[in-house]
Amino acid sequence: MKRKRGAVPEPGCLRAWAAESEALAGRWRAARRAGPRGAEAAARQQRGAFGELLLRMRGLPAALPTLPLELTVLYNSLVFVLGTSDRVIEGEAEGIRQGLLRVLEACGSSGQDLSTEELWQKVLQEVTDETLRAPLHRLGALQAAWWLAASRLQSVAGLFQLLSSAEDSGRVPCSAGENELLALLKAWKVPAEGASMSLVQSAEDLKETLCTAAAFLQGLQEMEAGNLPAALSLLQEAAGGLCSKGVLAQIYTCLGCCARQMGKPQTALQHLKRALQVDFQCLPALYHVAAVYQELGETDVELQALGLLYEALEKKPLSAASSSPYFLIRTELLVHTPIHTSLLRHRQPSEVKYLLAQRCLQEGRVADAVEHYLDFLAVPLGGGSALPRVPEAFLEAASALQQDGRHRDAITVCEEVISRTNDLIPRMLQVEEGLEQPESPSPGTGLAGGLLSQKRESLHCLTWRAAAYLHQGWAWVKLGESKEAVTQFSRCLSELLRFPLCGPGAEPTGNFLVEVEVLQQIRLLSLIGRGTQFLELGKHKEALLDFHYGLQVSPGDPAAASYLVQALWKLNRKQEAAAQWQKHLAREDGQQEGQGRPLPLYLVSCVKQAAFPQGESLASSVQDYLRTTSPDPFS
Repeated sequence: MKRKRGAVPEPGCLRAWAAESEALAGRWRAARRAGPRGAEAAARQQRGAFGELLLRMRGLPAALPTLPLELTVLYNSLVFVLGTSDRVIEGEAEGIRQGLLRVLEACGSSGQDLSTEELWQKVLQEVTDETLRAPLHRLGALQAAWWLAASRLQSVAGLFQLLSSAEDSGRVPCSAGENELLALLKAWKVPAEGASMSLVQSAEDLKETLCTAAAFLQGLQEMEAGNLPAALSLLQEAAGGLCSKGVLAQIYTCLGCCARQMGKPQTALQHLKRALQVDFQCLPALYHVAAVYQELGETDVELQALGLLYEALEKKPLSAASSSPYFLIRTELLVHTPIHTSLLRHRQPSEVKYLLAQRCLQEGRVADAVEHYLDFLAVPLGGGSALPRVPEAFLEAASALQQDGRHRDAITVCEEVISRTNDLIPRMLQVEEGLEQPESPSPGTGLAGGLLSQKRESLHCLTWRAAAYLHQGWAWVKLGESKEAVTQFSRCLSELLRFPLCGPGAEPTGNFLVEVEVLQQIRLLSLIGRGTQFLELGKHKEALLDFHYGLQVSPGDPAAASYLVQALWKLNRKQEAAAQWQKHLAREDGQQEGQGRPLPLYLVSCVKQAAFPQGESLASSVQDYLRTTSPDPFS
């Protein structure tokens, strides 16, 4: 006999479904007691089993007597769906919508055309059957988990306002300064769970998880928006909530980063050390510890922290057994923001090794820097975003080798850069002024964007190749081989002829301003280097030309100006030398330190080598000359 729509199923069928649901929940409780690994495997099995049971129950028309059990099975099924997923997929919550529609169907109503928010409002306002109150509230908390994972905070707040209003008329009170969403979550009265309804995760545990996730998520959002005091308060709230040790360590790490941004490094260190105490495998905390010590100028401790981080990353991660009960819906499943990903990103070993090499080079620990650079270049590079392009790493290694006195090794490393870029640069490289990067790329602007990227890549290759010749030139200077040094400096300048740099007073193209400034600096350093070697070889006129060209590239450069005076003096053009010296002094007085963009790290040592020696007697010689030729040379 065909069953009428809305008719109650046979009592035996209902008892069988209830017994099956109880058995499945019992197997889950046993698996959870066996430990996290056993629970993970069991969760995947139970997900399918609860899903099959739900399908059988939905094969019959919706009826009020069976809905409490059906909604409980739906709750358990979706808890397993969410708990066994690597990430929350909003479409997987469609089962909740179907459950609400079946509730309305059993009550003789419908809501197919309503949005999910409107559907919840209709159900909670129109359905008054007391047996459905607890199942609907549990399902509402589950809906909130999905919305929270999608950062739909207003939807979550609206839903819990409805859940609270269904019991208590009026708006949930929120005291001044209290977070509205957290106030709504805390005010929600978890319905009592009947003895006959076996749940795989209690509504009380789910409520605590939602509170922790909401505080954590909003804290991260406030941090991203720059509202640091509000972020600190919310993250502290999250740290007191229900979560695993791993998540608690993440929260303390974010607290440390927040305190660091607030200019409180000691407080930041306390939070970060607390993160490592809670979970020693929270390696992002160790990375941020190193960053704080760098800001404090405590280089020894900073490098020690980076060394420990590298060693930890090199080892296989240990599987730390959790002392917390295994929950299917956990805080880490519900919190996803860009800043969360950024702050808690796990670094690659090669990335940390490179950072160690860089920091040692920046701090003048060249022997350690050489060791780290050579280790870094000896292994395949990972995909870390902080890793340099390969030629840059080679050039930094060459800089470290030079400063360590290993000049021939530096020459060899630079030869590797030259060979790798040999066929990557066009014979002539021109950048048109009209080639602009579109703000909003459209199908028609894709070609221009591609040309821009291609030009920039060619400029990078030219920069690396020229810098390699520059380093080789200075290495030969240190080896006392002036002729070979002149050859390498000349090759550097010849490479730069492929890209005609802007003349005096002209501004380089805005799209390539940074690249052009670096190329100009390389040209200046190469001209100074070649000029100094011409002086060593007694070719004073050639040296004078190079220093003059250097001042055209960078007007007022103190090193080029000083060497120009020296070349004039050696050519016995003392009056011109004195005039240039006076002009140089006046310009030096007007210059301010720290102007311009910082140079790439691989050029810093070249700048130091190109500096005019402070111990030169040139200054006293010029000043003596000025005193003898004029009683008041500055009048």
